[in-house]
Amino acid sequence: MPMDTSSTTDAAVAIALASERTGTSIDSIKRAFLNNLFFVQGKPVSLATQRDYYMALAHLVRDRMLHRWNTTAEGYTQHRARTVCYLSAEFLMGPHLGNNLINMGIYDQVKQAMEELGLDFDTLLAQEEEPGLGNGGLGRLAACYLDSLAALEIPSLGYGIRYEFGIFHQDIKDGWQVERTDKWLRYGNPWEVVRPEWAVEVKFGGTTEVYADEQGRYRVRWLADRKVLGVPYDTPILGYQVNTANTLRLWKSEAVESFDFEVFNQGNYYGAVEDKVASENLTKVLYPNDEKLAGKQLRLEQQIFFVSCSLQDMFRILKGQGLPAEKFHEKFVIQLNDTHPAIAAAELMRLLLDEHGLNWTLAWEITQKPWPTLTIPSCPKR
Repeated sequence: MPMDTSSTTDAAVAIALASERTGTSIDSIKRAFLNNLFFVQGKPVSLATQRDYYMALAHLVRDRMLHRWNTTAEGYTQHRARTVCYLSAEFLMGPHLGNNLINMGIYDQVKQAMEELGLDFDTLLAQEEEPGLGNGGLGRLAACYLDSLAALEIPSLGYGIRYEFGIFHQDIKDGWQVERTDKWLRYGNPWEVVRPEWAVEVKFGGTTEVYADEQGRYRVRWLADRKVLGVPYDTPILGYQVNTANTLRLWKSEAVESFDFEVFNQGNYYGAVEDKVASENLTKVLYPNDEKLAGKQLRLEQQIFFVSCSLQDMFRILKGQGLPAEKFHEKFVIQLNDTHPAIAAAELMRLLLDEHGLNWTLAWEITQKPWPTLTIPSCPKR
């Protein structure tokens, strides 16, 4: 009878893959780089551009981050770790590649590997687009908090908006500022992982109606005028030379139904994608011009959107760890960066009442607790 070698083979394959995906020797880095160039970028060396080289290198580095990232998330889940949630309209993270190499302690090995392959390392670093997620001090403050929380190995999640076009690129012509579209995502973002399975719905407009639930309790139902889908994109945030990798979770707005087939068949081709265009406008740019009323409304809708998405995500995490909604304040500490996410307090109260069925007294008690520096004025019972 032949010997069963499947387990031995699996172990050998696992070791080989680990070396290919996580190895930090110069030879391992060179092999992984060339594999990514061929199998991820789909380019032979003879046709590759500097952009292809950068993407192959970025995926190589991300592969070596994933073990820390997944292990960190698994540990937080198993221990039901209390988590700091940092809500900010901006995250001025800066380029990821060089920062991640320094945090992992492999900057010199990767530089030498690239030079041995005949590539200029500084040129590769320069290929990375500046992530269009922040404008100035507020965004840099948020990024520093995330970096520090990871370096101190404090469980945390950063929540914000995945702006498709950031704020703008600035040119000066004849002494005047000229604004150009910041197409920072045009070549893709190798550092993010999309999580469509965790998408949530956010409501806007409409009316409310009163009803009694199964226990005869007073309830209010929101009949929304429109809904959009919030899809999370996750980026690992490494701590400096530690094994912790926390998460920056950014929300992109999409239509609940992005294409109306019936309208399309009637010949109204623009109308068929009207909801898609309107929904995606929410996360197109950071700080849309608010000189007009429409701009003011868009800014407010952006704030409601990312706050609601983030709080709903916290409840998903709570449920996944087998904890009831009543434990929300024991699981999460929420830090609001400036006033943009301030509506989070009201939205948390609404979610506890309308979506999770808590009574007013308990919901109000919970709502006042997760904010370390937020003073919530008392309000009358409804």
